[in-house]
Amino acid sequence: MGNTFFFGWEPALMVWLQSHLGRFGIGLATVFSMFGEEMAIILVLGFCYWSWKKELGKFIGRNACVAMVANPMIKNVFLRLRPYMVCPEVKCLKPVEPSADIMDVAAQGYSFPSGHSSGSVANYTSVAAYLKKKWAWAVGIVIPLLVGLSRFCVGVHFPTDVLFGWALGLSVVLLVPFFQKKFEKRWVFYLIILLLALPGWFYCKTNDFYTSYGMMVGFFAGDLFEEKYVKFKNTKCWWKMILRVLGGGAIYFALNTLLKLPFSSSFLSSGTFLAYLVRAARYAVILFVDVAIYPMIFDKIGKK
Repeated sequence: MGNTFFFGWEPALMVWLQSHLGRFGIGLATVFSMFGEEMAIILVLGFCYWSWKKELGKFIGRNACVAMVANPMIKNVFLRLRPYMVCPEVKCLKPVEPSADIMDVAAQGYSFPSGHSSGSVANYTSVAAYLKKKWAWAVGIVIPLLVGLSRFCVGVHFPTDVLFGWALGLSVVLLVPFFQKKFEKRWVFYLIILLLALPGWFYCKTNDFYTSYGMMVGFFAGDLFEEKYVKFKNTKCWWKMILRVLGGGAIYFALNTLLKLPFSSSFLSSGTFLAYLVRAARYAVILFVDVAIYPMIFDKIGKK
C-alpha cells in the first residue's frame, strides 16, 4: 500500500545507469551506499564520542538522531513506494532489509526522502560544521554526494528522493544547533524534540521510525546522564581509541541480539503497536548503555 509519483526521466536514468555501470560500477555503488548505513554511522559517531572529541560526538549524535526520526515521519506522509516496486525495469540491487521480502513495505520502508542521503549529511557534514576544517568539508560534501548517487544506482530510491534527503540532512545540521543554543537547559530542548516527534506513533507504519525514536530517547538520556554522572575523558592513545570503538560496537550489536531473544520473530515483525514499542525500547536501552554506561569503564581500565 502506497503512492506512485515520479518524473519520467527518473526511472529512465536509473535503468540507463544500471545497464551501463557494469558489475564493477554497481559494486562500487554498493560500497558507497554502505557509508550511509548503520555500521558506518556507528563507527564515525563512536570514534568521535568515545575516543577523539566527545563534544563532537554529541553534536553528531543530536543531528543524526533528529534526521533519523524526521525522515520516516515524512516518508509515512508521502507513502512513496520504492522505484523497483512500481517500475519493473528498475532492479533492486541492495535492499534496505536483506532478510525481508523486497516488496514488504513495512520492512523496506518508503522511498521519499532517502534516509541514507539525509543520514550521511547529518553524520559527515556535522563533522565539517563542527571542526570547520577544509579536509572535513571535503569529507562532509563528497561522502554524502557519493552515498546519495549510489542509492538510485542500486534501485532503491528515485533521484528526487536523494535530493530531498540531502536537503533534509542539511536543514537538520543548520537548525538543530541553532535552536539548541536557545535553551539554557539541554533537557528542555531534548524534551521538546521528543514531543515534536511523538505524533509519529499515531501514523507511522514502518520499522525505521520506531528504531530511530528509540535511538533518540537512548542518546538524549545517555548524554544527560554522562554529563552529570560519568564525565569520561577522551584519549590520545591510538590503541585505546581502537579498543573503545570496537568495544562500543560489540556492545551495540550484542545487545541488539540479546534483547530480541525473549520475543519470537513473528511478534517482532508483526507490525503491532506492542511490537513497535518493544523495538523502540530495545534501541533506547542499547543507545543508553553505549552512551552512558559503557564509558564508565574507561577510567578503571586506564588505571589498570
